[in-house]
Amino acid sequence: MRFQVLDIVPHTPHPVTGELLSSHTRLARVVENAVLAEQLGIDSYAVGERHAGEFLSSSPTVLLGALAAATDRILLSTGVTVLSLLDPVRVAEDYATIDQLSGGRLEIVIGKGNEDKHFPMFGRRLEHQYDYLSENYALLRRLLREENVTWRGQHHAPLDRVSTVPRPFSGPFRIWHGSATSTVAVDLAARYGDPIVTANALQPRENYQVLIDRYREKYAEYGHDPARAYVGSGSGGLFLAATSDDAIAEYRPVYEGIAARNREKFAGETRIGKVNMFATITDAVERGPALVGSSQRVAEKIIDYHRSYHHDLQSISINPVLPYERQREVLTQFAEEVIPLVRRELSTTLWSTDDPGRAAGFTAGDFACGGTNFGIPANSSDGGATAHR
Repeated sequence: MRFQVLDIVPHTPHPVTGELLSSHTRLARVVENAVLAEQLGIDSYAVGERHAGEFLSSSPTVLLGALAAATDRILLSTGVTVLSLLDPVRVAEDYATIDQLSGGRLEIVIGKGNEDKHFPMFGRRLEHQYDYLSENYALLRRLLREENVTWRGQHHAPLDRVSTVPRPFSGPFRIWHGSATSTVAVDLAARYGDPIVTANALQPRENYQVLIDRYREKYAEYGHDPARAYVGSGSGGLFLAATSDDAIAEYRPVYEGIAARNREKFAGETRIGKVNMFATITDAVERGPALVGSSQRVAEKIIDYHRSYHHDLQSISINPVLPYERQREVLTQFAEEVIPLVRRELSTTLWSTDDPGRAAGFTAGDFACGGTNFGIPANSSDGGATAHR
């Protein structure tokens, strides 16, 4: 399995103390954490994109430019690039620039974003969010792959023999599709033979499972090689301690304070995927995707979720309201203790030398893996169907 740190750069007060970091400090820590993740051997670091609410991720390309300059090996990504809002010409230009600056260490995740308020900010209509996504992606693909592009569509101005510059570092970089609630994203990914990242953050496992299963079904229907149907998974946050009881006790005030604040903020919201469905830390750990506990327990949970998702990439996020040294301790413990435990059981060809879509500048070697059954018992009902991955 491969691993990624994702920071969508929330900027909220501590739910207990009320402390709020300066914007400068919060953004500086994004870069510092990416450097640490690289030093720890984590495969990828991703930043989000938000244009409304309490976030500092409105300019992911600027952040990624800083990360490209501060790092040498780690793969850079987004979570997500809100393509429904953006001009594909500018997206092609901006991200190809990052691809060049990083020496070919870029992949991105696209989506329509989990926010309604940003559509009117960009002169877009919410009811067309998926139409924008589908058309913009079709154009973006051409701009990254072709020069002298001529285009006629419904939502973008016509183009006549347009070539965006710079060109990508070594051919078009890989694009993933973010999946949380709708079949549109997984169908789009399957159509083009692209991978997906399931949010796996706010809802029960089965809500995401149905979308992953649909993705693989559609992927095969479109005639793509099932071995390349890569899946990434998010998490409901990461917190580690020496024992699971210690982790839950220490993290409870933070988790439940934020959960209560969000319930108040989104009072009356009934749409799936907008509000965290797990109000208590106990519920989030027992029934939800939160990775909170000892290293052994968290590794077991990732492997357990893999029995459902068969995912190749595990993305983790660390709550930025925690004391900064505690954040770094959690990330270090995850890299040094959790990752080796998981990789003893789960392997993947993603980003290996057997992955034809591997970013040209990603120089990490293939990891050693003792497991061949991905943590799936020999008598499992799926018979280890994904063991080729």
